[in-house]
Amino acid sequence: MKILVINSGSSSIKYKLFDMPGERLILKGALEHIGEKGSKFADHYSGLKTILEKFDSVEAVGHRVVHGAEKFKKPAVVNQKVINGIKECCAIAPLHNPANLSGILACKKLLPGVKQVVVFDTAFHQSIPVHAYIYGLPYDYYQKLKVRKYGFHGTSHEYVAAEASRILNKPLNKLKLISCHLGNGCSITAINKGKSVDTSMGFTPLEGLVMGTRCGDVDPALVTHIMCKNKINARDMENILNKESGLRGISGISNDMRFLEEKAKAGNWRARLAIDIFVYRIRKYIGAYLTVLGGLDVLIFTAGIGENQPSIRGNICRGLFNYLEKKPKIMVIPTNEELMIARQTYKLINPPRL
Repeated sequence: MKILVINSGSSSIKYKLFDMPGERLILKGALEHIGEKGSKFADHYSGLKTILEKFDSVEAVGHRVVHGAEKFKKPAVVNQKVINGIKECCAIAPLHNPANLSGILACKKLLPGVKQVVVFDTAFHQSIPVHAYIYGLPYDYYQKLKVRKYGFHGTSHEYVAAEASRILNKPLNKLKLISCHLGNGCSITAINKGKSVDTSMGFTPLEGLVMGTRCGDVDPALVTHIMCKNKINARDMENILNKESGLRGISGISNDMRFLEEKAKAGNWRARLAIDIFVYRIRKYIGAYLTVLGGLDVLIFTAGIGENQPSIRGNICRGLFNYLEKKPKIMVIPTNEELMIARQTYKLINPPRL
């Protein structure tokens, strides 16, 4: 079965075509600058139309959707009810869900009758217990506004956990894992018996680690303090926290860890500071999740920094487990979210026969 996996961004479409269940990658690519001035693609419909001309046939489509809130705890076959649910989640993921939805609606027009499946970044984290996802705010905010920790990168964390189990030839339900997804966006997840039990990102992807341009954890009173002192409105403050902070904000030069390492070696102290803060925050979360899990079998590194920068991994792990009698295995596992989406799409539309 040929399954097309789509990741629709606000101005881009990334795609991979798999032959399932053999998991053979047939073709992959990306379109950028959709809807921008001068682009030949006015919208996602025209972009997907061009993509589909590359294929002889598509028998199913799997979509990445960033936010499923509490409505979606697992992948779902697209119907009007699911579309309406994704629309409702747009309010808490305004940068991502509308773009994801554009791809779904475009495929609905271009591929009538072809089944579509949506896989949510947040779904894997729906197993997190209530004491870990409720914030220390008035409970009414959770009841009325659904303010809580949701977590992201779930498809990546789920994939690398399954790969660790396969590589080690140990059942996933017998393993305690910490998965570190370290790229421009970063998150860490504690996984016990194949289930997410805590994760660093929160109501939005802003919480947790210092990232490429996101600040991660800060004292919330700092936000209102800076807004008042500098007379900054809410939208501009949100832009600062998401796009001008993190590695870029601390170093003052870049959010690219490779470039920062070069500058740090050349003596740039702010580049070194940014790296040190990045590493420290990761070590602190790993230590916390060791306690949450009550031990650790495997520490996993994945994504751009996690997979490709051994010096950063070395700094994170140096002396980290000295006090443990049983040292965890440290693994580098390339993530493949698209393959995970293809697997879940195939499984949902081809349920095993009893």
